[in-house]
Amino acid sequence: MLPSPPPPVPREHRAARFAVAVLFLTNSAIFANLLPRYPQIKAGLGLSNAEYGLAVAAFPSGALMAGLAAGALIRRFRSSRVAVAGTLLTSAGVLLAGLAPSWGVLAGALFFAGCLDAITDVAQNSHGLRVQRLYGRSILNSFHAIWSVGAVCGGLMGGLAAGLDVPRGVHLGLSALLFAVVALTALRYTLPGPEPIEPGERAEGGAQADGLSAGQASTGRGRIWLMMAALVLIAVGGTLVEDAGSTWAAVYLSGTLGADVALASFGYIALVGSQFVGRLLGDGLVDRFGQRAVARTGGVITAAGMGAALLFPSLTGTIAGFALAGFGVATLVPAAMHGADELPGLRAGTGLTVVSWLMRLGFLVSPPVVGLVADAVGLRTGLLVVPLAGTLVLMMAGVLSAARVQAGGQRA
Repeated sequence: MLPSPPPPVPREHRAARFAVAVLFLTNSAIFANLLPRYPQIKAGLGLSNAEYGLAVAAFPSGALMAGLAAGALIRRFRSSRVAVAGTLLTSAGVLLAGLAPSWGVLAGALFFAGCLDAITDVAQNSHGLRVQRLYGRSILNSFHAIWSVGAVCGGLMGGLAAGLDVPRGVHLGLSALLFAVVALTALRYTLPGPEPIEPGERAEGGAQADGLSAGQASTGRGRIWLMMAALVLIAVGGTLVEDAGSTWAAVYLSGTLGADVALASFGYIALVGSQFVGRLLGDGLVDRFGQRAVARTGGVITAAGMGAALLFPSLTGTIAGFALAGFGVATLVPAAMHGADELPGLRAGTGLTVVSWLMRLGFLVSPPVVGLVADAVGLRTGLLVVPLAGTLVLMMAGVLSAARVQAGGQRA
């Protein structure tokens, strides 16, 4: 007997899904508009690679400082409202960074933008998971695919503005205004009401209430946090690759390989463009092969693709290497977030908040470390962080689910 078709999705749920997708798009597009202007900002302020890397690291530093506040803000003001407010304030920080007259102002503006971006990230993923539960099937990868679309759009906008020598204030001001209007419009279609309290939430004494001893409960919690650590490392592997594209692709292509400003923007565009394709295919691939197999394959693609590009440097090969790396890590962050959100024994949203917060260590550590390596032995060597990230994912992927979805929605 053929499986019965799924019931139709209510119109308000479809509208909420579209609204969340729009929020993911604005979140990435706002910051991506700044990235192609990085070489001009670096040159205009006369920064060394290490100084530049430290300034860029202010963004993830702010994210780490503010990320754990997201849960309280979401419970107080609602995830949709927090996501939109964070989007507006992030755009203000990006605009200030583009106009920064000194290293200190640049770092301060990026720190502020990072604080709000972290809160926005948790809020939009939290609202996306609300919508996913209403759908009854995986749609989280599709939201992250739209994030990649926004990053490509923002990167193209920034690259075009840089190529046409549009003043940074004009370019980033118009970008902020455009995406603020889009985000505020999307807010009207998000899910109403306060954040739901999941039935699986338990008090600290829940394990004893289920008949487990304190020692057994402690062992169980220890295993859960070890799994959480592995999920964080998988997410960090994805962020290391994303940061290499956002922070260093344009600098490497324009500085080391001699590309012009417009062409140099295509390293990052290639990475997020192929990441979009990977995320668009991600839900189907995960259903067919399981998260573990998809992540391991992605780790191999990332390590081999970017490793070859660094071994045999060329403009075309490097852009292709960033593209392969983006495709390889496409499903990692959604997989880690979903896995953390499904861990038993944690309050709803705890796993998501922890992974979202700690994965930003990759964005914090990578820029200054790569910058220091670049100043010492060259940026080409510093970008070895990308194949190393692929190797890390290959080692940690065993913590992900190997379950596959058969026809009719049954897991195998």
